[in-house]
Amino acid sequence: MTLGPYLLIAVAAGVLLNLTPCVLPALPIKLRSIARVVGSGARQRLLAATALLAGTLTFFGGLALATAWLHWTWGTLFQAFWFRAVLAFVLAGLGVYSLAGRGLQPPQWFYRIQANGYAEPYLAGLLSAILSAPCTGPFLGGVMAFALTQAPSTILALFLAVGVGLALPYLVLLARPGLLNRIPRSGPWLSRIQQVLGLVLLAGAVFFATTVVAPRFGTLLWSGWLGALTFWLLRALWVGPGLGARMVPALVLAIVAVSAAAIEINQGNAAEHGLPWQPLTERALAAARVDHRPVLIEFTADWCINCKVLEQTVYSNETIVRAVTTTDMQVLQADLTRPDARLDAYLRAFGGAGLPFAVILTPDGTIHRRLPDLFTVGTLKTAIETSVN
Repeated sequence: MTLGPYLLIAVAAGVLLNLTPCVLPALPIKLRSIARVVGSGARQRLLAATALLAGTLTFFGGLALATAWLHWTWGTLFQAFWFRAVLAFVLAGLGVYSLAGRGLQPPQWFYRIQANGYAEPYLAGLLSAILSAPCTGPFLGGVMAFALTQAPSTILALFLAVGVGLALPYLVLLARPGLLNRIPRSGPWLSRIQQVLGLVLLAGAVFFATTVVAPRFGTLLWSGWLGALTFWLLRALWVGPGLGARMVPALVLAIVAVSAAAIEINQGNAAEHGLPWQPLTERALAAARVDHRPVLIEFTADWCINCKVLEQTVYSNETIVRAVTTTDMQVLQADLTRPDARLDAYLRAFGGAGLPFAVILTPDGTIHRRLPDLFTVGTLKTAIETSVN
């Protein structure tokens, strides 16, 4: 395949990254950036779009250079303790601002440098690009695997294409005044939505904070977030004002109730002990080949949101546990929370370029199926069952 189709796939993958849980915490800032230019002229919208795209491409351009010359893998930044700590702090600050109804307030010197207050869309693009790193998108694994074998100029082009795709939906909104004019700019219910998005930012902050603190402190952080959510729900439902403002917390309450019920049902259907994961080592792979057993390998990390989604919804499912048992499959896990050159080498060797990533090997050790990013219970079950045929 020539470079052209890969560039198109990279753009499509970037668009799809907007649907992943990783990018969700950046949504409040992007929406606020767009709302600021509702009713403005074409020049203001063009500047806002340029700033947002520049922020996105700043990260992807830097990551491309690091990949080409430092041989980084997708998500390497998140293996750094300090980076996750700083990201948690930034998201927490943005969340508090949103809950207070102030939104993002960059320093005044940043406004003067960017001229006329275009710092916010730039930071929105930059933050969404950073947050996208742990979620590679449905098609991104193959594109990145191809990119890692190419010249630096090709790597740069593909990474920038992903950045263009990530920013594309917002560029379309900024280019179409008719769509922008439909966005309400005020009202109590809109203030409540901003507060909900602030809670989303705080949830993102807690998630990344739990990867840098002891487990007991992580439990306290999540308890604090649930307490803040409960207090906000009760206050918003009681105070209002008006039916529209009360509908927002009512909808949030319904979503929380449905999500809690779904988690409870999933845990009830999960096997008692889950999959018998073992660390990925050459000895474990050799033993599986000697015993003529198929192998399932999961590449994961504490900072990978999609990895946690898979572990709670797919790998823990009773159907998967039963399929693994029936086929006598060996299940191995590679934890890339911290830098590990040996596991990075395995990830590249199996055709992966980011997390989450899973691969299934046949009993003779050849690759049967690669599973990049999110996948369903049915997809994994079929791959497991056909690995021994």
